[in-house]
Amino acid sequence: MSTSLEGKLVVAISSRALFDFEEENSVFEQGDGPQRDKAYMALQLERLDTPAKPGVAFSLVRKLLAFNQPAAEGQRGASQPVEVVILSRNDPVSGMRVFRSAAHYGLSIQRGSFTRGQPPWRYLKPLHANLFLSAHLSDVRAALDAGVPAAQVYPRSARASAAHPHEVRIAFDGDAVLFSDEAEQVYQREGLTAFQRHETEKAAQPLLAGPFKPLLAALHRLQQEGTAAMRIRTALVTARSAPAHERAIRTLMDWNIEVDEAMFLGGLAKGEFLREFEPDFFFDDQTGHIESAAPHVPSGHVASGISNPSH
Repeated sequence: MSTSLEGKLVVAISSRALFDFEEENSVFEQGDGPQRDKAYMALQLERLDTPAKPGVAFSLVRKLLAFNQPAAEGQRGASQPVEVVILSRNDPVSGMRVFRSAAHYGLSIQRGSFTRGQPPWRYLKPLHANLFLSAHLSDVRAALDAGVPAAQVYPRSARASAAHPHEVRIAFDGDAVLFSDEAEQVYQREGLTAFQRHETEKAAQPLLAGPFKPLLAALHRLQQEGTAAMRIRTALVTARSAPAHERAIRTLMDWNIEVDEAMFLGGLAKGEFLREFEPDFFFDDQTGHIESAAPHVPSGHVASGISNPSH
């Protein structure tokens, strides 16, 4: 009987998002033509027995995999609700180092696709992926277009705090991330006053879903299933302020999804607030907010909505 990942929380992640391969990547970027590919492979093979350092999404992955710990050792199936799969532009030889590094840190990752420079996002659908993290913006855009929650990681973001070993902490922006960019379009087209009026008038009308609503729903289900070893804490961190806060809250209520914290910052820089929340990852659609957050917390750019035109 074939194995299926359907019904699990599936995180597809590139090797550069999971591990710190920035030194190796610089060898590739500085090379010329086919030789740069060979130089990169040679360096990875040379370092095969040297575990890579944790990357920007390492803490998120490690904690999510902890939801599988109560299952009997060696048992894989419905009792293990989280699956992490490597989906990488790396070559298969370099993939050996990725798997060895995962094993070194005790990460139970057994599946991966290595495409040697070709876009790997096309494998997201058969994986039933709930999240895709990659350093390649083009792959992230393609994944979002295919309906998969995806973000471009900032590899040089701060690493996650170690202060909450038994909590997965995730922070989300609202408009164009959890929610559609309907309200953001009004703001950019007509300004703040029109935005506030629009949201006040439509306070009782739920916003349409944004690209990351499916991930929030999957996390909500995972939290309800529960484990003694790990829990999930979520935060909505938005530039909205009163009175526009009400529509955001009512939308979550309509979805029957709860968040643990909500920050309505009214345009204040998000970075210092996120530093205090200490998430394992933060998702936002605007690069300015990511640049504010990245010095403090692991961050990813959701290239969706009016703030991210395709061309």
